[in-house]
Amino acid sequence: MKRVRLLLLTALAPISWGTTYFVTTELLPPGHPLFAALLRSLPAGLLALVLARRLPRGAWWGKSLVLGGLNIGAFFPLLFLAAERLPGGAAAAVAGAQPLIVLVLGSLMLHDRIRPAAAIAAVTGAGGVALVALGPAARLDALGIAAAVGGVTATGFGMILTKKWGRPPGVGPVAYAGWQLTAGGLLLLPVTVLLEGAPPVIDAPAMLGYLWLATVGGLIAYTLWFHGIQQLPVVAPGLLALLSPVVAAVLGIVTGESFTLVQTLGIVAVLGALVGGQLVSRPRSTTSTDSASAAGVASTPRSHDRATQLLPKSF
Repeated sequence: MKRVRLLLLTALAPISWGTTYFVTTELLPPGHPLFAALLRSLPAGLLALVLARRLPRGAWWGKSLVLGGLNIGAFFPLLFLAAERLPGGAAAAVAGAQPLIVLVLGSLMLHDRIRPAAAIAAVTGAGGVALVALGPAARLDALGIAAAVGGVTATGFGMILTKKWGRPPGVGPVAYAGWQLTAGGLLLLPVTVLLEGAPPVIDAPAMLGYLWLATVGGLIAYTLWFHGIQQLPVVAPGLLALLSPVVAAVLGIVTGESFTLVQTLGIVAVLGALVGGQLVSRPRSTTSTDSASAAGVASTPRSHDRATQLLPKSF
């Protein structure tokens, strides 16, 4: 039950991110995507720092800058560049490749063995996203594709490094998310001023949209997301990220978009990949015992089994 609860809480992050396109098109002023990214990150990060009252120490200043740069500072501009150069469906279809990228990076950087079943789940999920989001009339721009791939690769690296570095002892998930949101927002600030200049006029709907992006899509979502990455097997968050384009496609119905049988099949494929991926990523209880036996470590079987049962089930 603890693992299911963790999965559900982590899934809330990509679900909330799936509302970003709807909020942007329906509530925010057009032509200022970087300003929206800035308000999504920097105020939420500063609020988290005030609430947590904890700043990085030592090497974590540099690590926070790297993680915030990858997960926020690099991802947001590349995301918006892809959105400007590609139809939303094409950008979402490229984003569906993230589980495959995470699997490869996890193998290279964390030395995780790629299980065939996990690879099949990732491919199925990516195909399902393509069916949901990629229409036959989609225009494929080379720069847009490069930006989309760069964005999901940046977050893939950020995901792996978050898993690799963990979280400092005594630092809660709110502070940890605040470090990265603040670092990413500070990196975005000069880029936003340089490329977009003065901010737009903010009316009541825009204020509501920015507030949603900063709180639900920013502070809350990234707190749950970074906490889940550290606790779950590496393939699990990558598959959960597939929920974002699916939610965006479903919300498109509200704005009058048609929903086809192919898209329905795509959603079924994504859900199947999510369920199957979580099953194959579940750790085996005999792993510790097998490793000790293979290494020739002598121990009393009964006491060793009891110790194995006390190990956390999240890794």
